[in-house]
Amino acid sequence: MHGSQLRVAYQGVPGAYSEAAAGKAYPNCEAIPCDQFEVAFQAVELWIADRAVLPVENSLGGSIHRNYDLLLRHRLHIVGEVQLPVHHCLLALPGVRKEYLARVISHPQALSQCEHTLTKLGLNVTREAVDDTAGAAEYIAANNLRDTAAIASARAAELYGLQILADGIQDDSSNVTRFVMLAREPIIPRTDRPFKTSIVFAHDKGTSVLFKVLSAFAFRNISLTKIESRPHRNRPIRLVDDANVGTAKHFEYMFYVDFEASMAEVRAQNALAEVQEFTSFLRVLGSYPMDMTPWCPSSGD
Repeated sequence: MHGSQLRVAYQGVPGAYSEAAAGKAYPNCEAIPCDQFEVAFQAVELWIADRAVLPVENSLGGSIHRNYDLLLRHRLHIVGEVQLPVHHCLLALPGVRKEYLARVISHPQALSQCEHTLTKLGLNVTREAVDDTAGAAEYIAANNLRDTAAIASARAAELYGLQILADGIQDDSSNVTRFVMLAREPIIPRTDRPFKTSIVFAHDKGTSVLFKVLSAFAFRNISLTKIESRPHRNRPIRLVDDANVGTAKHFEYMFYVDFEASMAEVRAQNALAEVQEFTSFLRVLGSYPMDMTPWCPSSGD
C-alpha cells in the first residue's frame, strides 16, 4: 500500500512538519490532525486512524521525551521511520515589518533551533512557546496579531495567509527530525533490506547492568544508533540501606535503544536473549525498515 487508503494521525494543525512527515511516510494518505501527542496514539488504538506519525528526535534539539514516555505507556508498534529536513521561516501578517515585532511564538524546539539567527536578525523580541509551529501561525492569523511573528513552515504561511519575513532561519541547515510510524500490529521483520529495531528495558538493581546489555550488541557487531534514558515512572528512586554508611538514593531509569538489525536475524535474536538474562523488563517496540532516502540540507521545498 502506498498510503492512499490510510488514515494517518499526527500532532498539530495543517501545515505542521508532522503533517509533511505523514505525507512522506504515506503518500496520498488522509492526514488526521490531533491537538496532543497522546491523542494521536489514542486515535490509532480506537481505530479512528490506521497509523500515527510522531517525532522522536531532532538533529539539533535532541529527543522528544514526551513521545518516548508515550511509547512505553501505549501498546502500539513502530512499523517504520521517516526523516524530514526542517526548513524554518519567520512568518507574520502581511505588511508587518520585522522592526515592529515584540514577540516570536513557536514550538519550543523550533525556538531553540533558530535562537542564534533571531539574534543575528537584530530582533529584540520575547520568545514564547506554544504547542506546535503551524498552530503558532494559525493563532497569529486568527487573532490578527500585528506585533507577533511565528516560526513555522512555508506551507503554514500559505495556509494561513502570512508573509515570510525571513526564509531558512534555522541555525544549522543540517536540521532533520526523525519520525516513527506507529500501528496497532507489528510488521513481519525481513532481511532483504536494512532494518532497525527499537527496544526498552529496565533492571531492578539500577544502571550497573547497562554495560552488560551493550556488550551483548558489541560482541555481535550490531551497531547502536540511539540510546536514551528516561525516569522509571513506577519507581523513580531506589533506596539502598547499608548499616556502615547509611542510606543512599539512586535514580531509576528505563533505557531505550535503537540498533541496526532485523529481528529476523539470528544475531539480533541471540542479543535480545542475552539482554533478557540481565534485565527485569524488556519490550521490543518494533523492528522496521530504516529510512534510506538520500538526504540533503533543508531547503524551501
